[in-house]
Amino acid sequence: MTDAKSRYAPKDIQERTFRFGIRIVKLVNRLLRDVGSVEVARQLVRSGTSVGANVQEADGAESHSDFIHKIKIARKEAQESRFWLHLLKEIFPQTDSEIIALCDEADQLVRILYTISHPQPKRTE
Repeated sequence: MTDAKSRYAPKDIQERTFRFGIRIVKLVNRLLRDVGSVEVARQLVRSGTSVGANVQEADGAESHSDFIHKIKIARKEAQESRFWLHLLKEIFPQTDSEIIALCDEADQLVRILYTISHPQPKRTE
């Protein structure tokens, strides 16, 4: 079987990273507009939406190595998003549940994308 579904990341990771980007943008729209918050928000929007964009690019990869490369970039963006989210959690003492939930989601995405980009060899018995 050589269709896209069998060669590349499952469609649910595309949906999950898309939803992650949406949640990031909605969170940022609720943040304060002071100088520090605006800069952190910009960085978070860039990295948070880039996760899904790179997963989408991976789906159209020209080769398996191109696919792995793009998934690794998505993972790096998820790691950066995790950093900015943890920073927000510390900056805002009244941290809301969405920041906490997004920190957890970023951590899960990092682990999922690592697993996709580092597949275990098939065991033959």
